[in-house]
Amino acid sequence: MKNRARVSNAVIKRLPKYRRYLEDLKEKGVDRISSGEFSKLIGYTASQIRQDLNNFGGFGQQGYGYNVESLHRQIGIILGIDRDYGIVIVGSGNLGQAIANYMRNYGAGFSVLAMFDVKPELVGRRVSGLVISDFGELGAYLAKNPADIGVITTGTESAQSAADELVAGGVNGLWNFAPADLLVPGRVALENVHLSDSLHSLIYYINRSLDSK
Repeated sequence: MKNRARVSNAVIKRLPKYRRYLEDLKEKGVDRISSGEFSKLIGYTASQIRQDLNNFGGFGQQGYGYNVESLHRQIGIILGIDRDYGIVIVGSGNLGQAIANYMRNYGAGFSVLAMFDVKPELVGRRVSGLVISDFGELGAYLAKNPADIGVITTGTESAQSAADELVAGGVNGLWNFAPADLLVPGRVALENVHLSDSLHSLIYYINRSLDSK
């Protein structure tokens, strides 16, 4: 497999979509698919699909196409979701609880280990089989229970301190839903999900569509 560090972020962002469509094809009993057929399903050009996959060595055979099950598995390996990941959630309000419930049903190697919050009215509440702990206990918890991913759903003012505590506890990746731009060491992967940014982009496209009518 080629060096994944040299692959562009745009390619990486497309891989989960490839895998999702392949999973659907598997469930429908499809054994193989050509890049042209895949192109019609997923909306990328056949050339784009081939170029993306060739970054990792390519998986198709001329005259045959791609083996659906094998390609689904290989993309999982490329993404690293062929192993289990432990998650801690900091910020256990409505969004944090929704993510905990989602991850519980998602399966596929992701387990929420613990939830934390600063609000007394939330601490001690049971969510998705877990009891919400006080944020002050996060450091001690991580010292005894290493986690891979920290999910941050706090307010803006608390997001950086949450990130700092998670990084100090050895977490390797942060999934940030807080409306804040975080500073983290280079060794820590950071994925920002700013819901307001996405909503505002949607509003722009709605109004552009209306203006064109």
